[in-house]
Amino acid sequence: MFSGILLIMTLWFATGNIHKKQELAAILQAASPGTELLIPGEAGIGFAPEETGATFLENALIKARALYRLAAAAGKAGPVIADDSGLCVDALGGRPGIYSSRYGSTGQYGGGDKLGDGERNALLLAELGDNPLRNARFVCAMVLLLKEDRFFAVQETLEGELVSSPDAARGEGGFGYDPILFIPGLGRTVAELSEGEKNRISHRGKAARAIARILTGV
Repeated sequence: MFSGILLIMTLWFATGNIHKKQELAAILQAASPGTELLIPGEAGIGFAPEETGATFLENALIKARALYRLAAAAGKAGPVIADDSGLCVDALGGRPGIYSSRYGSTGQYGGGDKLGDGERNALLLAELGDNPLRNARFVCAMVLLLKEDRFFAVQETLEGELVSSPDAARGEGGFGYDPILFIPGLGRTVAELSEGEKNRISHRGKAARAIARILTGV
């Protein structure tokens, strides 16, 4: 599908989240050790697009296209990977969904004050209350943008159940909602998984490996 030359080029990653970069870089480098992942801040590029899409895929494309244009304008054009991810809770009609990182904030599209991870998790569990329906999942839509209108997209999930209360949150690893999503088959929350375990089963891990297969032409 592609020649191996892509694997020795820099791939842009449309995020300011260093945790996301670390996760994606580990997965891509496992598939191809020559892969270099660069985020906008590391190249002095200001990056804060308004995520106005109605779906994870729409927001991923907004971010990918925004960074593609910025990198091109800076004379550093190249393929862009972008993702949009979040937690979807069945009992809340799929919320917070695309607003997961902004849940409880004063700015719908990213402006305003954001809650910290612990505050956001506590707020979500308080909204859910003692509802016995605890099913929830992480969703990740990821795109590989080669040109403005040429891209590949995948979407993956990690299924689990929300813990009963903030006091039941467990684990020091990961970030975001990881301490409150319990994986029944493993008997642990996502935050209790090692980096390797998380990358193997996570929504972002599965999506990234699909993107890696596209890059390697498998």
